[in-house]
Amino acid sequence: MGVPDATLWGVLAGILRIVPYVGTATSLALPLIVSVAISTTWWPPLLILCLFLALELTATNFVEPWLYSTRTGISSLALLAMAIFWALLWGWPGLILSTPLTVCIVVLGRHVPQMSFLHTLLGTDAELSSEALFYERLLAMDQREARAVATRFLDGKPLVELYDSVLIPALALVEQDRHQGNLDDKRSDFFFLTIGEIVAELADYHQKEPENAALDAVKPRPYRRPIDKEFAVICISVSDQADELTTLMLGQLMERANHQTLLLSASTVSSEILDSLATESNTVVFISALPPFAFSQARAICQRVRSHLPNNRIVVGLWNSANDLDQTAEQSIERFGNGRPNVVVNSLAQALHQVTRWHHQHDTQYMRF
Repeated sequence: MGVPDATLWGVLAGILRIVPYVGTATSLALPLIVSVAISTTWWPPLLILCLFLALELTATNFVEPWLYSTRTGISSLALLAMAIFWALLWGWPGLILSTPLTVCIVVLGRHVPQMSFLHTLLGTDAELSSEALFYERLLAMDQREARAVATRFLDGKPLVELYDSVLIPALALVEQDRHQGNLDDKRSDFFFLTIGEIVAELADYHQKEPENAALDAVKPRPYRRPIDKEFAVICISVSDQADELTTLMLGQLMERANHQTLLLSASTVSSEILDSLATESNTVVFISALPPFAFSQARAICQRVRSHLPNNRIVVGLWNSANDLDQTAEQSIERFGNGRPNVVVNSLAQALHQVTRWHHQHDTQYMRF
C-alpha cells in the first residue's frame, strides 16, 4: 500500500491491540498519518483504513469471542474496568499490561479456592448451581432452557435427587420472592405450571442402566413387593400451589416405590375422612409443607389430624428446611405441641426411606434382597 516500514507498523499494531479500545485507534492513526503525508492520492490511506476496519471487525466479532470464551473466560466489562484500574494505577504501562494482568487474576481465582470470588466477578464461565440456574431460567420465562437444565441434571441420577436438589429449592425461592412481593402473579403461575408439567412428564421416568447392563441382565433382580392394601400413605398438602406440587412429587415417589398412595389437600380433609382413617392404624399420614411460610399451617393441620388419629403414624415434611433435623429431631417434633408427629423430615429421600422402613416392618414376609 506504499507505506514504508510496513512490518514495523504491523508489529506495533499487534502490540497495541493489548490495550483495549485505545490501542486499535492508535495503531491505525500512525500508519494512516504517514500514508497521508507521502501519498499523492487518497487511495493508499483509504486502503489502509479499509484494511484496519476489516481486520478489526473480524477480530472483534469472530476471533476474540472464540478465543476469550474458550481460553480466558474474561467478560468484556471486566476488561474495560480493569483497563481503567491499571491505567489509573500505573499510567500507560498499566494500560498496556491490563489484559494479561486480568487474565492472571482470573486464572488465580479459578484455581485457588480462597480467591474464587475473582473468577466469579471477572469471568464469564462461573457456573451457577443447578437450582439457581433453573430458577434463573424460569425468571426469564425460558421454559425450554429450564427443562434442559432439569434434563441435564437428571441424566443417570434417581428422580428423587432432581426433586430434592433442583425443583424443591427452586420452589422455595419462588415462595420466598412471592411472599415478599418480588414476584408477580403472572410469573408465579408460569413457575407453578412449568414445574407441574415437568413433574407430570417424569411420572414414567426410568433411570438409565449402566453400560454393562447386558452383563448385569443375567443377575437375579431384587424382588418387587406387590401393593399392600393394608398399608397406605395419605399425602396432605398444607395450603398453596407450591405445597401441592411438593405433595405431587412425594406421591409420585411413593407410588414408584409401590406404596398405595392418596393425595389430598388440607381443604378437602374432613372429619369424616379422618374418622374413617382412624380404623386403619397402619395408614401413614404425610403432611407436606414448603417453608419458610408454611409452618404454622402445618402445625395446625398436624394437631387436627393427631386429634382424630391418635394411633397412626404422622410424618411432617418441611421441605428444603435449613435445620439439621438429625441433631434436633426431638426439638423439631416438640414445636408441634399437642399434635406431635412421629417424624419430621426435610427431604423426599428421607421421607421415602422412612416410609419404606415402616412398610418393611409391617410386611416382613415380603422382605427379600
